[in-house]
Amino acid sequence: MGTQVTLPLWAAIILALLAAWAAIDRILVPSVRWAVRRRANRAIEELNTRLKLRIQPFKLTKRQVLIDRLVFDPEVLHAADEYASEAGVPREVSMEKVKRYAAEIVPSFSAYAYFRIGTRIARSISQMLYRVRIGYRNDDALAAVDPSSSVIFVINHRSNMDYVLVTYVAATSSALSYAVGEWAQVWGLRGLIKSMGAYFINRDSREALYRKVLARYVHMATSAGVTQAIFPEGGLSRDGRLRPPKFGLLSYMVSGFDPLGPRDVVFVPVAVNYDRVLEDRMLTSAASAEPGKKPVFGFNAAVFASHVFHHIWMAIRGEWYRFGYTCVSFGEPVSLRKYVSEAGIDFRLLGPEARHAETEKLGNSLMQAVGRVVPALPVSLVSTAMLEAGDTPLSLLDIKQRVSNLIGELERRGSYVHIPRTDRDYAISVGLRMLTLRHLVLEEDGNYRVNPNELMLLKYYANAIAHLFEHTAKPAP
Repeated sequence: MGTQVTLPLWAAIILALLAAWAAIDRILVPSVRWAVRRRANRAIEELNTRLKLRIQPFKLTKRQVLIDRLVFDPEVLHAADEYASEAGVPREVSMEKVKRYAAEIVPSFSAYAYFRIGTRIARSISQMLYRVRIGYRNDDALAAVDPSSSVIFVINHRSNMDYVLVTYVAATSSALSYAVGEWAQVWGLRGLIKSMGAYFINRDSREALYRKVLARYVHMATSAGVTQAIFPEGGLSRDGRLRPPKFGLLSYMVSGFDPLGPRDVVFVPVAVNYDRVLEDRMLTSAASAEPGKKPVFGFNAAVFASHVFHHIWMAIRGEWYRFGYTCVSFGEPVSLRKYVSEAGIDFRLLGPEARHAETEKLGNSLMQAVGRVVPALPVSLVSTAMLEAGDTPLSLLDIKQRVSNLIGELERRGSYVHIPRTDRDYAISVGLRMLTLRHLVLEEDGNYRVNPNELMLLKYYANAIAHLFEHTAKPAP
């Protein structure tokens, strides 16, 4: 019993380190985790008292738990079995694909990353580039929405700045969960985007197994009350007009909706417009591409850096202006429970063709609601007036008269017109200055005319509000 055991010094050091590591792992680490989690939960509880739409527990669930729930969802398992049978591969192979798809789709939401990092970056970028304004607020209607509802912001897609702008504008309402495409799979950006609750989707994938995994995740998030934001157009407008909606994500949200269930789904139309879209030249060049051929949007680091340094140099010389105004308007919320009640339908009981038809009808109705609240901004108004004049040169007085007539027409139709400082002359001057600085409009001897080489770009900005003149608009809220 009293025999001594002699160990080499190196062995004693290793044993001491292992003992210290065990103590840290078993005693200190759990205590630190508990303290951090407790502080985080308190911060989220405090945050929820300030948000109009609370952060639901689903968003705070550990990512691996959500992945496991998605992988072992009964419908996903059935789809995996069908894939294995049709492809002639072992079930283990199809399940590995399911796990990979689930890991790609499921986000890892962090309230700290969203509200302390993401929204601050969004605010800084938005205010640095634009004069940000709110059009129709519709506060009373939004306040009347049941807080337990799954709220879906339905947004037109003008620019990749839409994600940044809407995140900033909606920061006091809730944490939005976006569906983002392959553009966000950039190294260094992917982690931040996932931590802000965004989920990646492969829009070009037609594989049934992938679509089922995506559909079940969207259904899970919607059923759990996660506040989401979708762009039904599925891509940026290349000619400035609203694009016909796509119905994939919308169908996933409504197909399993229970009208008698505890949670309603409420769609909020949101419309954005810009005096200058950052990608406008790239988009208009794509609009003139060969029909049926999908354009390739490549990122050229040298061109990007050149533009950045050019604008920095302009700012140093005092010649740089922000890119005009950007405005966000909110439309009348649409309750899915009320919609299906009035239509006398239940999406769960419809066959595939009937369900697609009803989803298409709902999607088109939502896009029309978005279109009604698109704000008319100075550049769009002046562009419209200049295009109406054709090749005829206009004096400043002529332009002001034409734009004033357009403003009056839109106001009679119930559309929102943003007039900075409530001064029409100033609004027209701002819009005209933006166009002349970019040489879309040329000034000669005090008269202004359309630059024939920039006709497509001028039409792009006029098209943003063209639909407001095409039909007798239902007055916006």
